[in-house]
Amino acid sequence: MRGRVASLLMSTHAADPLAALGALPGVPEVVDSVRKAVDRVYGHRVMRRRSNEISSEAALRGARGSAALAGADWALEEVRRRSDFGVDAEARTVGAALRLGAEAGQLLSIWRQSPLRVLARLHLVAAGDAGESVGRPRQDGEAVDEPLIEAPLPSADEVVGRLEGLADLIVAGTSAPAVVTAAVVHGELLALRPFTSYNGLVARAAERIVLIGSGLDPKAICPSEVGHAEVGRAAYVAAFEGYRSGTPEGMARWIAHCGRAVELGVRESTAVCEALQRGAA
Repeated sequence: MRGRVASLLMSTHAADPLAALGALPGVPEVVDSVRKAVDRVYGHRVMRRRSNEISSEAALRGARGSAALAGADWALEEVRRRSDFGVDAEARTVGAALRLGAEAGQLLSIWRQSPLRVLARLHLVAAGDAGESVGRPRQDGEAVDEPLIEAPLPSADEVVGRLEGLADLIVAGTSAPAVVTAAVVHGELLALRPFTSYNGLVARAAERIVLIGSGLDPKAICPSEVGHAEVGRAAYVAAFEGYRSGTPEGMARWIAHCGRAVELGVRESTAVCEALQRGAA
C-alpha cells in the first residue's frame, strides 16, 4: 500500500499494522460500545426463532441506505415494492445495492483467501453487465462515476499497488477488532475508487462482509449502511476526509463514524425485532 493512509498503517514494525489502529485514542471505547450494542440485539427474544426474517429485513434496509448515499434516496416501501430496477439511473443504483446485499453473504468463504476476487465480483454484480471495464481496476484515463466522493483520484498504478497491499493485510489476518478492519477496508476503497462505477456501493458491501465474516455480526442483522445513511451524506464525507488525511486523529474519527453506523444499524434491527414481537410486522 502507498499514500498517507498506507504510511500510517505501516508506521509500526509490528507484523499486524491494523492492530495499532485499534489502540488509537477513543477507538477502544468505540469497539466496546459496538460490541455491547450487537450483543443486545443478538440477545433479543425474537432472534431465537425469527432471525432469518431479521436478516432479510436488514439486507433490504441496508441496500436502501447504501443507495441513498449514492444519490437514490427512495422510501423503504418503494424499494420493497419495486421489481423493475433498470428504468433510470436511480433505479439502477437501487437495484445494484439490492444485488450486492444479496451477494455479500455468498462471498464470505472467499474473502479471507482472495479479497481482490471478491471485490471484482462485487463490482460485476453491482454493474449488472459485461462491459469491458466491469470487474477490473480502472485504467488511467477512464472516467469514474462516483456521485458522493470528490477527492482526487489516485493513479491506476497506485490503485493496483494499494489494492494488493490491502489484500495482503486481509489474507495475513489481524487481531484488530472487526470494526477497525471494516472501517479500513471501507475507507481505502472509497479513497481508491478502483472501478469506473459503483465504488461507494462496493465499499459499503465490503465493510459489511468484514463485519459478518469476522463473527461480530454472523447473522447479518446489523446493517451499517443504514447508519451511514442516517447520519447523512455530509457527515459521511467529512468523516471520510479524516481517513484520507492519514493522521491518527483522522483515522480515529473515521473508525468512530463507522462504529456509530453499526450501532445505528443495530437500533434499526432492534426496532424490527420489537415490531415482530408486537405482531406489527
